[in-house]
Amino acid sequence: MCGIWALFGSDECLSVQCLSAMKIAHRGPDAFRFENVNGFTNCCFGFHRLAVVDQLYGMQPIRVKKFPYLWLCYNGEIYNFKQLQKQFGFDFQTLVDGEVILHLYNRGGIEQTASMLDGVFAFILLDTANRKVFLARDTYGVRPLFKVLTDDGFLGVCSEAKGLINLKHSTSLCSKVEPFLPGHYEVLDLKPSGKVASVELVKFHSCKDEPLHVACDTVEALPSAGFDLETVKSNIRILFENAVRKRLMAHRRIGCLLSGGLDSSLVAAVLLKLMKEININYPLQTFAIGMENSPDLLAARKVAAHIGSEHHEVILNTEEGIQAIEEVIFSLETYDITTIRASIGMYLVSKYIRKKTDSVVIFSGEGSDELTQGYIYFHKAPSPEEAAEESERLLKELYLFDVLRADRTTAAHGLELRVPFLDHRFTSYYLSLPAELRIPKNGIEKYLLRLSFEDSNLLPKEILWRPKEAFSDGIASVKKSWFSILQDYIDQQVDDLLLEKAAEKYPFNPPKTKESYYYRQIFEKHYSGRSSWLPHYWMPRWVKATDPSARTLKHYKSAAQE
Repeated sequence: MCGIWALFGSDECLSVQCLSAMKIAHRGPDAFRFENVNGFTNCCFGFHRLAVVDQLYGMQPIRVKKFPYLWLCYNGEIYNFKQLQKQFGFDFQTLVDGEVILHLYNRGGIEQTASMLDGVFAFILLDTANRKVFLARDTYGVRPLFKVLTDDGFLGVCSEAKGLINLKHSTSLCSKVEPFLPGHYEVLDLKPSGKVASVELVKFHSCKDEPLHVACDTVEALPSAGFDLETVKSNIRILFENAVRKRLMAHRRIGCLLSGGLDSSLVAAVLLKLMKEININYPLQTFAIGMENSPDLLAARKVAAHIGSEHHEVILNTEEGIQAIEEVIFSLETYDITTIRASIGMYLVSKYIRKKTDSVVIFSGEGSDELTQGYIYFHKAPSPEEAAEESERLLKELYLFDVLRADRTTAAHGLELRVPFLDHRFTSYYLSLPAELRIPKNGIEKYLLRLSFEDSNLLPKEILWRPKEAFSDGIASVKKSWFSILQDYIDQQVDDLLLEKAAEKYPFNPPKTKESYYYRQIFEKHYSGRSSWLPHYWMPRWVKATDPSARTLKHYKSAAQE
């Protein structure tokens, strides 16, 4: 996890512009470099480093003797870099996984490069020999990337929008900062003036398609094809374990977030099993957050005892949670209601990890709810086919919601997130299964995933079959949820008259509740006029919901009352 920043064709003094690069310093607390591009005095790179792989030669922009005309700034991890090196006979100059991007590009161009990378990434690649700039981002946008491109060809690129919004330009303050789309690459011509012109934006991978890099995977071919249940369960276990195994690549200590729900518990259990197999000689630290005796804390405690992790509990107090709201919204760059609610706990547990432990590479369960139809409202899907379509829609929008939350809350404290449920191979296989297999069954969501691990003894049965908790609710008690605590506080901060006039003040995505109004006010304070970064609020489908919390849904209430 790092922070990347680059400018092409700046009219303003670079020493002034580079102050914007310092807005993302939290993403790379270990080192910083600011470098001009030879022959293009108004082009430069900025890089904040979190040293996870090759601590000696990992500074960026990466340049190697073999390709003196290539400059690379990237944020992410390429899990198959050694397999690619072996398959194509690449001669590496460093131990940095990202160096493979330079070799792939030299061998086959940008399309092959982006398609063959098994990992999470956002990168800026400059080819001064051919006067091209390339931008690319992984399939699910696990690593963030924003850009601004003015009409006269000034380009700014950054890991977070906050590194671009105050850039100066001759025509005006740069205003059209926007997220770079996941699963895409862009080709831009670099002019002698340092300005750029966009040539094409190409979608190189869709979540349903089996990725091209399967040929370079550690599990080359699944032992059996077909959709009989035992085969499917076996393949799910094989691919999920493979997804966790490849993510063990690190020179820093590995830890795991553990809410006690199915997703994080499966990740933690498989992670600890694999760490033992490869003789990692320190205990796995797991981390849970919640109020005293909250459902998440009690369940996580049970999982940690079962798998034998070194477990840490962070007790959330109401005042601390409320005080964190503004800094959380500043970190997230969104005003989405459920994203902010769920981020507060994750932000505070990340703060604890950074201050109190030496774990830096943090595994988590993001992506499972979208992939395996884990949200409560999937019980109301009109048909298996519509449920499958909704699952794909959620995966495509992850970069706006859960993946955004997971990246920003951990990156704010200099931690690197790893999300095995969003492994390209695992997700494409799961999405290839018949729609009927993937829906909730017997009143239980993620039924197929649970069934696949039922006989593995990785988790206690009551955890494996534990019903879905909304993260913001699981950290509190059922009687007094985090949701209710927030409402009580915000009710005192926003009066009824303000809410009545909300649509006039905020015509785009107008707030409908005091809570959403409160969040919007804070967002506009830091990112005025940028409301289009959130195309719509996250809301459940097929139900008459006015709030995104699972607690407002009938199925959740009946389960809680039993």
